[in-house]
Amino acid sequence: MKLQNKVAFVTGAGQGMGLAIVRSFVAEGARVVAADIDLQTLQQAVAEFGDKVLAVACNVADSASVTAAVGEAERVFGGLHIVVNNAGVGSLDSFLETPDESWQRVIGVNLTGTFFGAREGARLILKTGECGCIINMSSTSALNGEGPNHYCASKAGVMGLTRGIARELAAQGIRVNTLVPGPTNTQMLASIPDEMVAELLKAVPLGRLCEADEIARVAVFLASDGASFITGQNIAVNGGMSFI
Repeated sequence: MKLQNKVAFVTGAGQGMGLAIVRSFVAEGARVVAADIDLQTLQQAVAEFGDKVLAVACNVADSASVTAAVGEAERVFGGLHIVVNNAGVGSLDSFLETPDESWQRVIGVNLTGTFFGAREGARLILKTGECGCIINMSSTSALNGEGPNHYCASKAGVMGLTRGIARELAAQGIRVNTLVPGPTNTQMLASIPDEMVAELLKAVPLGRLCEADEIARVAVFLASDGASFITGQNIAVNGGMSFI
């Protein structure tokens, strides 16, 4: 029970890596505020966890929405110790044909949403008065440029954001790290054409997709006392696709 008596806030929790992280956190003793923009899907996904998980609607690109969702951790569970900024979007726009609104949406969710979640989460962790951690979700696309331009830029920005806030919050007892997944077997990847997925797999030395549970296990480690001296790091879980 590595996360016994801990309270976590996880975005993008209705499916994929977010849901796998919620499941793993609960298995390790945590109570979780699970946030997603699609509340109905989220509620169905987390119903199995009973009162250990609170489902809340949250648009991570909206500051007020994030503030309200994070606040539920204090209202229902009495505080907060762990934040996982997992929510993300993408689209298959070529650089020269990227509409303004597509750029703004991807940056708004992936990068600005991570900023909002980290800021509001850190404020509540400090109010709770205990050490805590923030886990941000980047992508191997930030390292190798394989992917739409706005997606690569947003995920590279997450790495820079992590380094900056890790330095600033270290003295206050909050660790901040980035998870860097490779191609992972989720609904988002399922929306990509098969030929593109096949090309991605050619670049993975281990020769297969990552599974969401493999990401979740690393998230549990980073949230636990086992990672007590790890902050400001990019932790790649990509089958050897890229090295940091």
